[in-house]
Amino acid sequence: MAIYVWGLVGIVVFYIAMLGVGIWAGTKQKNHGEEEVMLAGRSIGTVVGFLTLIATWVGGAYINGTAEVMFTTGLAWCQVPIGYSLSIILAMLLFVRQMREARYVTMLDPMQQKYGSQVGGLLYIPALCGDVFWTGSILNALGSSLVVILDIDSRISVIASAVFAAAYTIVGGFYSVSYTDVLQLILIVIGLLLSVPFAYQNEAVSKNVLSSTNWVGKVERADLGEWFDSLLLLIFGGIPWQGYFQRIFSMKTTKSAQILSVVSFFGCVIMAFPPAFIGIVAKSTDWANVEGFRRNVSDSEGEIILPLVLRYLTPNWVSFFGLGAISAAVMSSADASILSSSSMFSRNIYKAAFRPKAGDREMLWVLRISVMVIATLGAITALTVGSVYYLSYLCADLIYVILFPQLLLIIHWAQGVNTYGCLASYFIGLFLRVLGGEKRLGIPAVIKFPYYDEVTETQKFPFKTLCMFCALSAHLLVSTAARLLFEHRYIEADKWDVLKAFPHLKSRNTDTEFRKGFDEISMSGTYKGTEKVGIVNTAAVTEKIGIVNTAVVTDSTDDIKNSIETKKDYSTS
Repeated sequence: MAIYVWGLVGIVVFYIAMLGVGIWAGTKQKNHGEEEVMLAGRSIGTVVGFLTLIATWVGGAYINGTAEVMFTTGLAWCQVPIGYSLSIILAMLLFVRQMREARYVTMLDPMQQKYGSQVGGLLYIPALCGDVFWTGSILNALGSSLVVILDIDSRISVIASAVFAAAYTIVGGFYSVSYTDVLQLILIVIGLLLSVPFAYQNEAVSKNVLSSTNWVGKVERADLGEWFDSLLLLIFGGIPWQGYFQRIFSMKTTKSAQILSVVSFFGCVIMAFPPAFIGIVAKSTDWANVEGFRRNVSDSEGEIILPLVLRYLTPNWVSFFGLGAISAAVMSSADASILSSSSMFSRNIYKAAFRPKAGDREMLWVLRISVMVIATLGAITALTVGSVYYLSYLCADLIYVILFPQLLLIIHWAQGVNTYGCLASYFIGLFLRVLGGEKRLGIPAVIKFPYYDEVTETQKFPFKTLCMFCALSAHLLVSTAARLLFEHRYIEADKWDVLKAFPHLKSRNTDTEFRKGFDEISMSGTYKGTEKVGIVNTAAVTEKIGIVNTAVVTDSTDDIKNSIETKKDYSTS
């Protein structure tokens, strides 16, 4: 009962402290401008940037999920830490310099500038799903922890966490998120490092933990395709996240952003060691002899293995600090995901597609409402989906298949891609991925790729990577075909470019028509008399080619008028 009372008090104090730091950080805002709220005025220093990026990556799903998989399947299948950490390095190599030089605010900006606001809105959907699933996974982690350690209903903890994370994000935007991340990362480090030695020293834990190999795990030959598929999904699906780019764009210089990525890679890898060791300890524990527990733990309880260790293998006061670490990890990632999706919605959907002239105050309120809506969606996901580790995979799924090919091509081959390729890539990737099935979401596998396991209903073939390559190839092929057809005039852009992907060709066609109409009018003797030139010429050309390029016609008319007046002056003289 003591741990329940003091633990509850501690959680309340922790949440109030986070809210206080968030409100204080919000006072650093100089105005309510877009870059100030979303990117802290691009003024974040290297140290704060380093801490906020690690805190964002090392969320509840990262910590709880690592302990879960080390307990259930072993090191061989513990891919989230290494996969997501490598994604930071690759994102730095592929995108940081180019996107910072363009001074983007969100990762959807280059796509929207190229393809238009409507298509940009379509690309927001997988990004939103990724953030919602990620938020759900970390809220799920906290809910399961509070149930085990404090006997609190998971629904209460999930809802309370979502409300507090949304509250200080609304108050201070990216300033609040960054500075609360600093405090949260400190709590994560203290809580985990304190918990590990006490858990290891428990009498029920076998002292040959590391000498035993039962925690290493094994990848069967039949599972190699699935293993590689999952790893590639985490690496490349971990790149197109606004949470990462928001921190990169907020840094003062490009060099500091690159240094931030490299250092954060090592930081994230190191932060995986404590929860991984806790998973090993749990696997080497005789749970039937643990005081207060007295039963075996099955693999189905893997998602709560970290809070079980904290509750039953450490003293109460240590368990309290461990719970603080989990809570801090959850809040640090939840606020980042909520703010990133809200930023993309307010800028790339609301402003770009509906209200281009929206002022700063209006945009601020749209951002705040978006924060509340996305926090609610994340909480609903946390309450309806089971495994934390599964959610951490799922959040990168659509992003890997759909969004990664789009971002890669728009940054490195912008001149070669177009809207036709973008849409083909989007729908082909989505179509193949859905037909591949998702058992835990109740989606049956319509396409059964090679080595499909009928018993477990599992795709053993790396089909997600295949879907990604199909989406990438479709983008390249369709974009190239469209460019050849329109640029070589096999298809007239005036009539058939319905997506307006080749406006320069339309301009050229219009200019050709203008010159043709101009010559016809000149030959008919329209330019007799200076007083008629301005009216007759503009009207005639407008009738000939429409209202397009009227400004050009007027300019040409003025040139002709000046020429005629010059001749008249010359003849008079």
